[in-house]
Amino acid sequence: MTKIQEREVRLELPKVIGKHVYGNLNEVNPKVIADLNYLIKTVVESSKVGNLHIIEMITKKFNSYNEYDGGVSIIALIEESHIALHTWPESMYATLDIYSCGEESNPDAAFSYIVNKLKPKSVTSSFIDRSKM
Repeated sequence: MTKIQEREVRLELPKVIGKHVYGNLNEVNPKVIADLNYLIKTVVESSKVGNLHIIEMITKKFNSYNEYDGGVSIIALIEESHIALHTWPESMYATLDIYSCGEESNPDAAFSYIVNKLKPKSVTSSFIDRSKM
C-alpha cells in the first residue's frame, strides 16, 4: 500500500490595488452643475487623465427645483471600478467619488481634473487605500 503524501496547496492570488478618492464640492456655479452634457464630457475627459477605462455610463437629469435647473447624477462603470458624480444646483453642491484598482490607474488625477473643471469655492476630500496587503 502506498502512502498518499499530503501537501499544502497555496494558490497565488493576484495583488489587489484599491485607490478610493471622494469629496464634497461646495459653492459651485449652479449652471455648470446642472449642465448634463458638460458634466458627461468632463467625466469622460477625467477618465483619460486618470488612465481609467469607461465601459458604460448611466446618467440622469432631474427636474427643476425652486427655480433652479435640476441636478445631475452620472455613474460611470470603469474597468477599474467606478466614477460617481451627483449635483444639487439649488445648493451649489456636488459630490464626487472615484474608486479604481490597478497599479496604472490614477483616481487622484481624475478627481483633480473634475474639480478644476467645476471650480468649486471649496473642496473637502479624502483618500483611502483599499488595497489588499
